[in-house]
Amino acid sequence: MSNKVLMIDGDRISGQDVRNQNVTAVTAIANIVKTSFGPIGLDKMLVDNIGDVTITNDGATILKMLEVEHPAAKVLVQLADLQDQEVGDGTTSVVILAAELLKRANELVQRKIHPTVIISGYRIACQEAIKYINEELAIKVDTLPKDFIVNTAKTSMSSKTINDDSDFFSKMVVEAINRVKTIDYKGDAKYPVNSINILKAHGKSAKESILVEGYALNCTVAAEGMPKRVQNAKIAFLDFNLAKTKMKLGQKVVVTNVNDLEAIRDRENDIIKERIQLIIKSGANVVLTTKGIDDLCLKYFVEAGCMAVRRCKKEDLKRIAKACGGTVLITLANLDGEESFDPTALGTADQVSQDRVADDELIVVKNSNKKAASIILRGANSLMLDEMERSIHDSLCIVKRALESGTIVPGGGAVESALSIYLDNVAATMGSRKQLAISEFAESLLVIPKQLAVNAALDATDLVAKLRSYHHVAQTDSTKKSYAHSGLDLFAGKVKNNVEAGVLEPAVAKVKCIKFATEAAITILRIDDMITLTPKQAQGDDHAGHGH
Repeated sequence: MSNKVLMIDGDRISGQDVRNQNVTAVTAIANIVKTSFGPIGLDKMLVDNIGDVTITNDGATILKMLEVEHPAAKVLVQLADLQDQEVGDGTTSVVILAAELLKRANELVQRKIHPTVIISGYRIACQEAIKYINEELAIKVDTLPKDFIVNTAKTSMSSKTINDDSDFFSKMVVEAINRVKTIDYKGDAKYPVNSINILKAHGKSAKESILVEGYALNCTVAAEGMPKRVQNAKIAFLDFNLAKTKMKLGQKVVVTNVNDLEAIRDRENDIIKERIQLIIKSGANVVLTTKGIDDLCLKYFVEAGCMAVRRCKKEDLKRIAKACGGTVLITLANLDGEESFDPTALGTADQVSQDRVADDELIVVKNSNKKAASIILRGANSLMLDEMERSIHDSLCIVKRALESGTIVPGGGAVESALSIYLDNVAATMGSRKQLAISEFAESLLVIPKQLAVNAALDATDLVAKLRSYHHVAQTDSTKKSYAHSGLDLFAGKVKNNVEAGVLEPAVAKVKCIKFATEAAITILRIDDMITLTPKQAQGDDHAGHGH
């Protein structure tokens, strides 16, 4: 009846129903990723509608591939994506945490506590938690031994396929990151992950992956007669076809005299020849293009002793151009409509060479002043290689964050346990209903160590209780401060000092994780009415059918 009065064209669910529905949806999403969480997490196999298989452990990848319909669940998918962009790793934990926060908030609402109260409680808890991480738990990088950064990379890899070779890969990741270190105008070190190119080659074992100095391209020179190595290269970056000029579609040429036909053909050949001469005259001895180069053009390049590479990836080209100080040209035409090639568009490199790596030929652009590194991954099949690439990417991001922010925290549930105890005490000081929300927030944080233990097939209740007792001591007894570094050792099934054990994560990753999870939970908790509008189209057809 109410719909008739309101004339809402669609379904309306409100109040508790919509909350329950949202919580169910969000929990479903969290349940999908939660078994893939932690060092002993399991992988997911996703098959899309055309039958492509992806096997992955990376939260963001799993959620991206799911076709999520439910609006509240979509918030979580976007949340994982945000964590992926901001931090690069920790996507699974952010989703699990958000879902837990929401579930507990919903229980509070059922106990007649207004959502607004819960929201402000969560906000306070979030601020307090972040403050506590930064002031009490974060450890300055300078106070740690040199190899801490390798351990940070290792921790990030611990939940991925490459865990078994994490010693090998973490060193490689750290070396690659150090290669691309640049100092910006403020004198801060920056580590652009983009400058590290990851290539995948089938065959051999994961251990035979290598780090190459310089930017590697998965291409080969276009013709055999070309030089395979060019010192002091001047590189032209083109984004157009080098091929015989053809008339545009729909243009007709009426030839009355047979001799003119030859002239037209010759002119077509000459146009491209002039173009190539423009490029070569400017001093270019390496030409990289994203499109094709036909045989006629190859001939001119071979004669000029110039190295030409066709079908490069566009993003590779842009990055090399940036690293070598060149510009990618889309056309040779200048403002006056004439064709010209400006030598300032050329990039310079110390050496461009075609190297054999494994069974593939690669082009490597080396430059002493600009830092670039390429990691060439080897593996048995493409599923494995894709997953390795994702893991390496996550680790690169984590190492970058740790180095740039300069603070790290112990991993293995240490931060979450410490916060849950701390926030419980904060809650006790609040003289209002927010107390309940804050203590629920504190409880929610424990989902991380619990899930770690569950995935490792250990007794979660027992271990988490132990872990909490350590942190309680750390926060009450000032002589036992180092207990705050306690985290889970999932392989031995006990509590240990994770700073000494080298299980470390950047503090930034934890802070953002808590921040984003709280935001997402609040966003969904705010919803108390869902109106699904009926599509207009269907309604019209309805009337057509039943109008008579």
